[in-house]
Amino acid sequence: MTQLHIIEELDRPEHPLDVVERLASLRDWIFDRAETDEMSVTVEGKWTEYHVAFTWIEDVEALHVACAFDLKVPDRRRVEMTRLIGMLNEQLWIGHFDLWSNDNVVMFRHSLLLTGGIAPTQAQCAMLMKSAAEACERYYQAFQFVLWAGKPAREALDAVLFETEGEA
Repeated sequence: MTQLHIIEELDRPEHPLDVVERLASLRDWIFDRAETDEMSVTVEGKWTEYHVAFTWIEDVEALHVACAFDLKVPDRRRVEMTRLIGMLNEQLWIGHFDLWSNDNVVMFRHSLLLTGGIAPTQAQCAMLMKSAAEACERYYQAFQFVLWAGKPAREALDAVLFETEGEA
């Protein structure tokens, strides 16, 4: 037996996406589970609609979440968008942003490792969803500033990190 095969395969009491599906039903999220190991959820944010894909990856026993939004990056803005993503990832404690090269879309990704047959809780699944949506909401305007206003990454990030107090 090699050191790479040290993890025992255990039977799970239920599929991890069953927990996500129950949570989506309880929260009245719009969802679709067309595949056993894949589920999509749509949530409305302040700035746009977010498409969240939950995927069970059996090989590594991980529940993966990917949150994307309608933002296609043209080739002429790709370098600056990549700079922005690098700067944003330095701000994050969990998860990360990627520029998905096949479709030129920005997405937030994170995984919950459930090695050894551990079952996810509804609270963990809710936090996966919340962290993905909140990261996208917090930085959505920075992506817009780079893409539509032609701003450099540093200026776009500084603009969204600037916090005001009170309301006008």
